Amino acid sequence: MTQPIVLGETEITALLPKVDMNSVLVRMFRSMADGNAVQPPQTLSLFPRDAGDFITYLGVLADDKVFGAKLSPYISGGSKALVTAWTLLMSMETGKPILLCDSQKLTTERTAATSVIAANALAEPEASVLAIIGSGPVALAHLRYATTIREWKEVRIASPNINSKSNVPETIGADVPVVKHTDADRAIDGADVVLLCTSSAKPVIDVKLLSKTSVVTSISTNAANAHEIDPAALKLLDVYCDYRATTPASAGEMRLATDAGDWTPGALCGDLPELLTGRAKAPSRERPAFFRSIGLGLEDVAAAVAILAAARM
Repeated sequence: MTQPIVLGETEITALLPKVDMNSVLVRMFRSMADGNAVQPPQTLSLFPRDAGDFITYLGVLADDKVFGAKLSPYISGGSKALVTAWTLLMSMETGKPILLCDSQKLTTERTAATSVIAANALAEPEASVLAIIGSGPVALAHLRYATTIREWKEVRIASPNINSKSNVPETIGADVPVVKHTDADRAIDGADVVLLCTSSAKPVIDVKLLSKTSVVTSISTNAANAHEIDPAALKLLDVYCDYRATTPASAGEMRLATDAGDWTPGALCGDLPELLTGRAKAPSRERPAFFRSIGLGLEDVAAAVAILAAARM
């Protein structure tokens, strides 16, 4: 029996420059729209005695004749808590495993690429002011992808400890300065695109400060019902997500707003497969547009397929 390829963090780091993650995910979302990919809901499994949990991300990508799963555990331990992620890729033709890979860096890349694909689809063509909330690896990956979608005239990055971060760039491109803020609400004032890239379990911005034409993206973290905006604010926004069939049941602010009677999944304006194929309702520009990503198993499967192809080159 042919053994699956096993790739750790070192190998993934070396292969990532060979992968065009944006193109990989756009192709995957279009496959979803065409019915050539299956995205089951993610599942959360708890360890006994509050020892942690793990999230399972599943996906079937028929175009590449593969299916797979990413397992992302949270292993509690106070200040020494661990979060890891590994993806298993299997063949739809043989039923055998073909790849096992460390997914932490792949998760960072696919998360940032997904946010920016959505921002590109939703933001006005003339958008010129970018604000990123967060300054960790995921935020910096968002910045890297965002530089490819618009000619930004102003870039802002905000986090409480921003002034102690040495890896935040001073400029992008040749002459666009990166302005640092410790106050996220100041950073979003007048911004055309706002990328929320934190691990916060509670709101990090006041959406009432956003302009009517702005676009905000938000990601997930492991905390239960985590949300980067106030759930009650959903009714004030044009709401989009990565996949309408699964995201509302998992995204913290959507679940909380639904339970409170403030919002319903029926109010979604569209998801990424619909946005990328022209089937989604366009932003009204009468209120901000909000895109919520929970991270899809299909994103992990597509990223793993691309890494496998790079490894075989």
